[in-house]
Amino acid sequence: MCRRPVASRATKSSKSVTFKQQVLARSRVVLAALWGGFLLCIALVAAPAAFAVLERAQAGAVVARLFAVEAQVALFAGLLLILIERRLARDNGSKNLSAEFFLPAAALFCTVAGYYALQPMMAAAKAGQGPWSFMALHAFSFAFFGLKTLAVLALAWRSSRTFSTTKV
Repeated sequence: MCRRPVASRATKSSKSVTFKQQVLARSRVVLAALWGGFLLCIALVAAPAAFAVLERAQAGAVVARLFAVEAQVALFAGLLLILIERRLARDNGSKNLSAEFFLPAAALFCTVAGYYALQPMMAAAKAGQGPWSFMALHAFSFAFFGLKTLAVLALAWRSSRTFSTTKV
Protein backbone atom coordinates (compact mmCIF):
# COMPACT_ATOMS: atom_id res chain seq x y z
CA MET A 1 0.00 0.00 0.00
CA CYS A 2 1.48 3.31 -1.15
CA ARG A 3 0.84 6.39 0.86
CA ARG A 4 1.17 9.83 -0.52
CA PRO A 5 2.91 12.37 1.65
CA VAL A 6 0.48 14.70 3.35
CA ALA A 7 0.60 18.16 1.84
CA SER A 8 1.32 20.93 4.24
CA ARG A 9 -1.11 23.75 4.74
CA ALA A 10 1.21 26.15 2.86
CA THR A 11 1.24 23.89 -0.20
CA LYS A 12 -2.54 23.66 -0.25
CA SER A 13 -2.99 27.42 0.02
CA SER A 14 -0.45 28.16 -2.72
CA LYS A 15 -2.26 25.75 -5.05
CA SER A 16 -5.58 27.44 -4.32
CA VAL A 17 -4.08 30.86 -5.06
CA THR A 18 -2.76 29.56 -8.38
CA PHE A 19 -6.17 28.15 -9.19
CA LYS A 20 -7.78 31.47 -8.25
CA GLN A 21 -5.32 33.30 -10.46
CA GLN A 22 -6.15 30.99 -13.36
CA VAL A 23 -9.86 31.51 -12.88
CA LEU A 24 -9.41 35.29 -12.66
CA ALA A 25 -7.16 35.41 -15.73
CA ARG A 26 -9.57 33.28 -17.75
CA SER A 27 -12.51 35.36 -16.54
CA ARG A 28 -10.73 38.53 -17.65
CA VAL A 29 -10.17 37.09 -21.14
CA VAL A 30 -13.77 35.89 -21.51
CA LEU A 31 -15.35 39.06 -20.13
CA ALA A 32 -13.21 41.37 -22.29
CA ALA A 33 -13.91 39.26 -25.39
CA LEU A 34 -17.66 39.18 -24.73
CA TRP A 35 -17.76 42.91 -24.09
CA GLY A 36 -15.77 43.61 -27.27
CA GLY A 37 -18.08 41.37 -29.29
CA PHE A 38 -21.12 43.12 -27.81
CA LEU A 39 -19.72 46.51 -28.84
CA LEU A 40 -18.95 45.30 -32.36
CA CYS A 41 -22.42 43.77 -32.67
CA ILE A 42 -24.05 47.06 -31.76
CA ALA A 43 -21.80 49.11 -34.04
CA LEU A 44 -21.72 46.84 -37.07
CA VAL A 45 -25.06 45.00 -36.95
CA ALA A 46 -27.76 46.39 -34.67
CA ALA A 47 -27.51 50.14 -35.31
CA PRO A 48 -27.17 49.89 -39.11
CA ALA A 49 -29.98 47.32 -39.28
CA ALA A 50 -32.31 49.56 -37.28
CA PHE A 51 -31.73 52.47 -39.63
CA ALA A 52 -32.10 50.20 -42.66
CA VAL A 53 -35.58 48.91 -41.80
CA LEU A 54 -37.19 51.55 -39.58
CA GLU A 55 -38.07 55.18 -40.07
CA ARG A 56 -35.40 57.55 -38.86
CA ALA A 57 -37.18 58.55 -35.62
CA GLN A 58 -38.04 54.96 -34.72
CA ALA A 59 -34.53 53.75 -35.53
CA GLY A 60 -33.10 56.53 -33.37
CA ALA A 61 -35.26 55.40 -30.45
CA VAL A 62 -34.21 51.77 -30.89
CA VAL A 63 -30.53 52.66 -31.10
CA ALA A 64 -30.83 55.01 -28.12
CA ARG A 65 -32.22 52.10 -26.09
CA LEU A 66 -29.36 49.87 -27.29
CA PHE A 67 -26.83 52.44 -26.15
CA ALA A 68 -28.57 52.80 -22.78
CA VAL A 69 -28.28 49.06 -22.20
CA GLU A 70 -24.70 49.08 -23.48
CA ALA A 71 -23.75 51.86 -21.06
CA GLN A 72 -25.02 49.83 -18.11
CA VAL A 73 -23.18 46.73 -19.33
CA ALA A 74 -20.04 48.83 -19.81
CA LEU A 75 -20.15 50.13 -16.24
CA PHE A 76 -20.51 46.61 -14.86
CA ALA A 77 -17.92 45.00 -17.15
CA GLY A 78 -15.40 47.82 -16.78
CA LEU A 79 -15.55 47.86 -13.01
CA LEU A 80 -15.36 44.08 -12.84
CA LEU A 81 -12.33 44.01 -15.16
CA ILE A 82 -10.59 46.66 -13.07
CA LEU A 83 -11.26 44.67 -9.90
CA ILE A 84 -9.97 41.47 -11.53
CA GLU A 85 -6.80 43.22 -12.69
CA ARG A 86 -6.16 44.74 -9.27
CA ARG A 87 -6.57 41.32 -7.65
CA LEU A 88 -4.25 39.62 -10.15
CA ALA A 89 -1.65 42.36 -9.72
CA ARG A 90 -1.82 42.07 -5.94
CA ASP A 91 -1.55 38.27 -6.03
CA ASN A 92 1.41 38.38 -8.46
CA GLY A 93 3.16 41.13 -6.51
CA SER A 94 3.46 43.22 -9.66
CA LYS A 95 2.70 46.86 -10.21
CA ASN A 96 -0.98 47.80 -9.98
CA LEU A 97 -1.04 50.26 -12.84
CA SER A 98 -0.61 48.22 -16.01
CA ALA A 99 -2.20 48.40 -19.45
CA GLU A 100 -4.70 45.81 -18.26
CA PHE A 101 -5.78 48.37 -15.64
CA PHE A 102 -5.78 51.45 -17.87
CA LEU A 103 -7.69 49.91 -20.81
CA PRO A 104 -10.92 49.18 -18.88
CA ALA A 105 -10.47 52.49 -17.04
CA ALA A 106 -10.29 54.26 -20.42
CA ALA A 107 -13.39 52.36 -21.58
CA LEU A 108 -15.22 53.46 -18.42
CA PHE A 109 -14.18 57.07 -19.03
CA CYS A 110 -15.47 56.84 -22.62
CA THR A 111 -18.76 55.43 -21.34
CA VAL A 112 -19.26 58.16 -18.77
CA ALA A 113 -18.22 60.96 -21.12
CA GLY A 114 -19.77 59.56 -24.28
CA TYR A 115 -23.07 58.40 -22.87
CA TYR A 116 -23.86 59.87 -19.46
CA ALA A 117 -22.42 63.33 -20.19
CA LEU A 118 -23.27 63.74 -23.87
CA GLN A 119 -26.72 62.13 -24.07
CA PRO A 120 -28.49 64.83 -22.02
CA MET A 121 -26.72 67.44 -24.11
CA MET A 122 -27.83 65.69 -27.30
CA ALA A 123 -31.44 65.67 -26.10
CA ALA A 124 -31.21 69.39 -25.39
CA ALA A 125 -29.64 70.02 -28.80
CA LYS A 126 -32.52 68.17 -30.48
CA ALA A 127 -34.88 70.55 -28.71
CA GLY A 128 -32.87 73.52 -30.02
CA GLN A 129 -31.17 74.33 -26.72
CA GLY A 130 -27.50 74.49 -25.82
CA PRO A 131 -24.44 75.83 -27.61
CA TRP A 132 -23.60 72.64 -29.56
CA SER A 133 -25.48 71.20 -32.50
CA PHE A 134 -26.88 67.67 -32.38
CA MET A 135 -24.50 66.53 -35.13
CA ALA A 136 -21.42 67.87 -33.33
CA LEU A 137 -22.44 66.09 -30.12
CA HIS A 138 -23.26 62.96 -32.11
CA ALA A 139 -19.74 63.04 -33.60
CA PHE A 140 -18.20 63.31 -30.11
CA SER A 141 -20.38 60.45 -28.88
CA PHE A 142 -19.39 58.36 -31.91
CA ALA A 143 -15.70 59.06 -31.24
CA PHE A 144 -16.03 58.02 -27.58
CA PHE A 145 -17.81 54.81 -28.61
CA GLY A 146 -15.06 54.06 -31.13
CA LEU A 147 -12.31 54.68 -28.58
CA LYS A 148 -14.13 52.50 -26.05
CA THR A 149 -14.43 49.69 -28.57
CA LEU A 150 -10.72 49.91 -29.41
CA ALA A 151 -9.77 49.90 -25.71
CA VAL A 152 -11.93 46.84 -24.97
CA LEU A 153 -10.65 44.95 -28.02
CA ALA A 154 -7.06 45.80 -27.10
CA LEU A 155 -7.73 44.52 -23.58
CA ALA A 156 -9.19 41.27 -24.93
CA TRP A 157 -6.18 40.81 -27.21
CA ARG A 158 -3.61 41.64 -24.50
CA SER A 159 -5.36 39.47 -21.93
CA SER A 160 -5.53 36.46 -24.23
CA ARG A 161 -1.90 36.93 -25.25
CA THR A 162 -0.75 37.30 -21.65
CA PHE A 163 -2.79 34.29 -20.58
CA SER A 164 -1.55 32.06 -23.40
CA THR A 165 2.12 32.90 -22.86
CA THR A 166 2.27 32.86 -19.08
CA LYS A 167 -0.45 30.34 -18.20
CA VAL A 168 -0.89 32.02 -14.80
